Amino acid sequence: MIVVTGATGNVGRPLVEALATAGARVTAVSRRDPVPALPDGVRHRRVDLADADGLRSVLEGADALFLHDTGAGAHLLNPRDVLDTAKAAGVDRVVLLSSQGVATRPESSSHGGVGRSFEDSVTQSGTDWTILRPGGFDSNAFAWAESVRTRRTVAAPFAGIGLPTVDPADIAEVAAAALTADRHAGRVYELTGPALCTPRGRAEAIGHALGEPIRFVEQTRDEARAQMLQIMPEPVVETTLAILGEPTPEEQRISPDVEQVLGRAPRTFAEWAARNVAAFR
Repeated sequence: MIVVTGATGNVGRPLVEALATAGARVTAVSRRDPVPALPDGVRHRRVDLADADGLRSVLEGADALFLHDTGAGAHLLNPRDVLDTAKAAGVDRVVLLSSQGVATRPESSSHGGVGRSFEDSVTQSGTDWTILRPGGFDSNAFAWAESVRTRRTVAAPFAGIGLPTVDPADIAEVAAAALTADRHAGRVYELTGPALCTPRGRAEAIGHALGEPIRFVEQTRDEARAQMLQIMPEPVVETTLAILGEPTPEEQRISPDVEQVLGRAPRTFAEWAARNVAAFR
């Protein structure tokens, strides 16, 4: 059995669907009920990773674990406790969804520090492990959905600076491969899209998917900071602005890892936009 944490998220849901389609026994774990419902045959459990008793109950009998560090709440967890619980329950394979920032922003507590603590706990757990380090997600563009629906407008900073954002569905497919094949044990995969894509270019791709033009408004750094501070802690905002505005060469590098694992090129942002166009109508 494979346990998938973060099962209602942008990576967890397509991962659960891919595993179920392949015939794997899956327990989907999340803090809220899945909407829409998960595939037939998938068991769902509402569990917080900080709940040791609840986590122990869902891991009993599991062979493999997909571990998502839970994003903004990761600093509240002790990753060694999570891995010790998994190991005691019989889990012998762990795939961790980490972050590119562990390598590119090690000085950042929000992007590098927390991720490194999870990675260290996984590599020292005594299980067969695989670490996935994606950069920015294509699905971050969902933040523009309301302004596109109501005003056909996207506002973002750094209009011409490109990053190789990755489709969460590609991350999920790589995770499925790592959870079900021995050859990925002990590997760290950097996951990116196939090309640099700018904020202006992403807005144009959404407009193309809609069949309507999208007006792009370039924010100043201060305008973007003020908007981000409404939903993110200040350290996260500052590091995010640095990545978006002054990316390192490593953050702009296009990785071959998706293609090497899946045997095909990663999906483009335009493909992501076409598949998710309903969110922007």
